[in-house]
Amino acid sequence: MIGFDIGGTKCAVCVGCEKNGILQIEGKKVIPTDLSVSPYEMIDRMCTLAEELTDDFSVIGISCGGPLNSRTGVILSPPNLRGWDQVKIVEYLKNKYHGCVRLQNDANACALAEWKWGAGRGTENMVFLTFGTGMGAGIIAGGQMLDGACGFGGEVGHMRLDENGPVGFGKRGSFEGFCSGSGLAQIGRTLAMEKLQCGIKTAYCQSYDQLSEVTAKSIAEAAYAGDETAKEAYRLCGHYLGKGLALLIDILNPEAIVIGSIFARSEDLLRPAMEEVLSRECIPYSLEVCQILPAALDESIGDMAALAVAADAIKS
Repeated sequence: MIGFDIGGTKCAVCVGCEKNGILQIEGKKVIPTDLSVSPYEMIDRMCTLAEELTDDFSVIGISCGGPLNSRTGVILSPPNLRGWDQVKIVEYLKNKYHGCVRLQNDANACALAEWKWGAGRGTENMVFLTFGTGMGAGIIAGGQMLDGACGFGGEVGHMRLDENGPVGFGKRGSFEGFCSGSGLAQIGRTLAMEKLQCGIKTAYCQSYDQLSEVTAKSIAEAAYAGDETAKEAYRLCGHYLGKGLALLIDILNPEAIVIGSIFARSEDLLRPAMEEVLSRECIPYSLEVCQILPAALDESIGDMAALAVAADAIKS
């Protein structure tokens, strides 16, 4: 099976197979994403790479940043893929190779990978949260990907958790606003500005000129070095992470919620406040059966995600 991982900076083509529940990646090639050419030219370049790796095009899985419609197989103007408007990638590849082709947004594809081969392996009901630059999500319910009517199922980052707060997913106080790299930076800047206005410096921001340089990473480094304002930024993020997870646990009753990127790197800064909220907000029976786990696939998840879409197509 073949996986196409399409990103704003690079595109990767992977070939692999699944044996006894274990994914074996047999080959991989990467090229820069060239937005100066048409989307179909870029797709053809990926096809050339795939043809150098294999002659079996019976199943192709595609992972791409949204928005997209997984039901119709159309990519719908992703912000990081300028010019990729209404790209009928599934139809195009089916006509080219006459095989099975599936498209999923990258969060859903990563959810499939963590469910099949990562931290969610063995579950029937699992939620995956990206918790990176943004807050993407994929939901496995009853052993099936929850796509929704037009492929937008699982967009939990858009949920509003508070009337006020950092902006994420185009909405103030959203789950993504509080729980993402961008959101953490906004929280950190606000707290740092409050301190600066009182004549107090923080370890991650010494002056007004440095406010624009604040990132989730710089706040975490300061927190681990003992800075109390940085710790408060992560405590606040953990509090709203708990609020968002409590809704998911009560509504979906999953066995596991697997969280990537920032949570996987800074779990100890986030978990205490998160668990405090969960214990207060959740249906106790649902919370008891749900594990909150860091993602397990690390940097390889992008390659595995596209192949997971292909593997899921074979299963169905």
